[in-house]
Amino acid sequence: MDSKTTLRDAILYFADFEHCRQFMMELRWPDGVVKCPHCGSGRVTWLAKARVWKCYGNHPQPRFSLKTGTIFEDSPLPLEKWLPTAWLIINCKNGISSYEVHRGLGVTQKTAWFMLHRIRLAMQDGTFNKLGGEVEVDETFVGGKARNMHKSKRAEKITGTGGKDKEIVFGMVERGGKVVTDHVGSRTKKELQASRSGLKPGPLSSVTN
Repeated sequence: MDSKTTLRDAILYFADFEHCRQFMMELRWPDGVVKCPHCGSGRVTWLAKARVWKCYGNHPQPRFSLKTGTIFEDSPLPLEKWLPTAWLIINCKNGISSYEVHRGLGVTQKTAWFMLHRIRLAMQDGTFNKLGGEVEVDETFVGGKARNMHKSKRAEKITGTGGKDKEIVFGMVERGGKVVTDHVGSRTKKELQASRSGLKPGPLSSVTN
């Protein structure tokens, strides 16, 4: 990706789906063996017309694409938009704004913000892949204990009981793998689901709440 010296070069290069496919294959399967993200089997066949692979493992999701199991999976945006955006973030040392992506790639500013948010999170973890396998999720309250505070400080900081006046932290852990956390504003279902999406979870086969 770094070999493309200008944004124009990156856009023209990734406008070709075969270039996107080659890039993603090298990124996801550096050993050259394409494996099913659902079962890990290497018994797969590329279906060129549908642009997906078919896995011959015994499971209910035999087909998967380049986006399956990555932060791009649940987005209707094609890789032809995602990959130039990633190029912009990697190559712009002073950062890139959603308005610059909006103007440069012809997407809405809201879409550009969403893309930047996801790619930056992925770069922090060093991978575009989601969490997978067995993933546990939970939230907790973070803040000082009232009994450890001076009386005056306690009166200032503690205005209620339970988790009131404490920060809420939402976390996800992949069994034997990564741990990701995020600050959330409330424990409402909508807020937690939005945070879960931003933290790049995979299929939740085990959830602890």
